[in-house]
Amino acid sequence: MSVSNYDQQPRRPGSHGPADQPKLAAVVLAAGEGTRMRSSRPKPLHRLCGRPMVLWVLDALSGLELSRVVVVVGRDATRMTKALAEGKSPKLPLDVVDQPVQRGTGDALSVALTAFSDDDSELDDLVVLPGDAPLLRPTTLEALVAAHRASSAAATLLTARLPDPTGYGRVVRSRDGRVAAIVEETDATEEERAIDEVATSIYAFRRSVLAPALRRLSPENSQGEHYLTDVVAVLHDAGYPVTSLVARDPVEASGVNDRCQLASAEAVLRARVNQWWMSQGVTMFDPQSTYLDSTVELAEDVTLLPGTILQGTTKVATGAEIGPASHLVDCTVGARAHVRATFAERVTIGEDARVGPWVWLTPGAVVARGAVVRPATGASGLEGG
Repeated sequence: MSVSNYDQQPRRPGSHGPADQPKLAAVVLAAGEGTRMRSSRPKPLHRLCGRPMVLWVLDALSGLELSRVVVVVGRDATRMTKALAEGKSPKLPLDVVDQPVQRGTGDALSVALTAFSDDDSELDDLVVLPGDAPLLRPTTLEALVAAHRASSAAATLLTARLPDPTGYGRVVRSRDGRVAAIVEETDATEEERAIDEVATSIYAFRRSVLAPALRRLSPENSQGEHYLTDVVAVLHDAGYPVTSLVARDPVEASGVNDRCQLASAEAVLRARVNQWWMSQGVTMFDPQSTYLDSTVELAEDVTLLPGTILQGTTKVATGAEIGPASHLVDCTVGARAHVRATFAERVTIGEDARVGPWVWLTPGAVVARGAVVRPATGASGLEGG
C-alpha cells in the first residue's frame, strides 16, 4: 500500500491530464552522504513505518503522469538499487544512475540528465525532488506542476513559510515579487536570514533551459559544492521567469537529516496511516500508542488496543482484537481472534482463538481455530512451532 492511499486530501477529477499533455519526467536526488545520521545505512534507506524513506518519496509521484523517473544514488549504490527494485511500483518507469563522487545537488542533477537520451526530445518539464522528503503528498506535487505550466515559468519552486527558518535556504525575491535567488543559510546575510520563506529542494523545471543553467554553476561557496539552488539565480539573471508555490502544509517541506528528524517524520506518517485505517472501519482506542507498518493489512471491525505494534506482512481478519501490549511481526490473525499482551513472529493464529496475556509464540507456530493459549498451558492449543 502506497503513501497515496493515506493522502486524505481530495483528488481533482482528471488529475493526470489529457493524453496530449506535455511530457513530464521526475528526478529523485538520493546520493547524499547523510553524515548526520551517523549510520552505515544510506540515509534514503532508513525506514519509516516499515518502508525505506526513498520509497515514500517515490509514492509522492503517484499522482503525476510520468514518462520516466530517474533516481540518483551514491553511497552503497548496489544496496540502494536493490531496495528500489524490490519496493517500487511496477507502473513506475524507473532508472537508476550513480553519482560516484558527491559534488553537490547541482552536479547530481547533471548526472541525472545523462540518463535522458534523444528519445526524450519531446520531454518538456522535469520535477526534481530530494530522497529525504518522505512527508510530501501527491496532491502537492500535482499542484506544483499545474502552477508551473500555468505560469510558463522556466522554474517553479515549492516553498514554505516557517516561524523558525533556521537551517533552510531562504527565498530572495526581486522588487517585482518574483523569485530571484535561493541563499543557503551558511552564505546568507543577517537580512536574508530574517526571511521566513524557505526553499524545499522541490522544483519543476522547463527542461530546455535546465542543462545550460547547470553548466553555469560554480562551487564558490562555503561547502565547495555545486548547489542546485544556485540555478534559480542563474535563470533569473538570464531573464527567465522563476515562480513559486507555497506549500499549504509546511510539514511537507520537512527533510530528514538526523535521527531526531527521522522520529518526527515517523510520527507524522504513523498518524496518516492510523487515520486512514480508522476511516476504513478499524477501531483504535489510542492511535498515538498504536504502531502500524504501512505494509500491514487490516479488515473492517478490527480493534487495536493501546500498545499494539503490528509489523511487516501482518494480516488481521475481521472482528479480531489485538492488544493491549501486543507485538506481531509477519503474522496472520483469523477472524474474531483475541491476542493480548503477546509477542509473535511468523505465527498463524486461527479464527476465534484466544492468546495471552503474557505469551510468547515461537516462529512458525500455528494456533488452532478456537484454541486458548495462556502461559500456564505451555504448548497447549498449538500445532507445530
